[in-house]
Amino acid sequence: MGPGHTNMTAEADELFHEECPKVSRVLARLGDKWTVLIVVLLRERAFRFNEIKRAVSGISQQMLTRTLRNLERDGLVSRTIYPTSPPQVEYALTDLGRSLSAPVLALGEWAKANLGAIDEAQARFDRESAK
Repeated sequence: MGPGHTNMTAEADELFHEECPKVSRVLARLGDKWTVLIVVLLRERAFRFNEIKRAVSGISQQMLTRTLRNLERDGLVSRTIYPTSPPQVEYALTDLGRSLSAPVLALGEWAKANLGAIDEAQARFDRESAK
């Protein structure tokens, strides 16, 4: 084994060995900031497209459409069309999406709780790197 090589734990090896490409795709989707924000928002209730757009600051219409479509494809969000004029569309978490919302919310809470420590670490790193 070369320098810097570490043995994976059995747990990590099991998680990433055979299913690595599939796991990587799922984690990439779940690690996307728009996915996280939308999943946390939809924990509250079903939302219409424009309500989501207003609530998720900075997201473009195109990115919202793409993210909702991907979440629907992954089985995390359901899309319901109501026969009104014009038709209204609501998005809600599925059972699978609700099961994801707790760990996503916990990750968001961890990030918020550790912003100060991360800022300090970045400032220290930047100071030391500038020397």
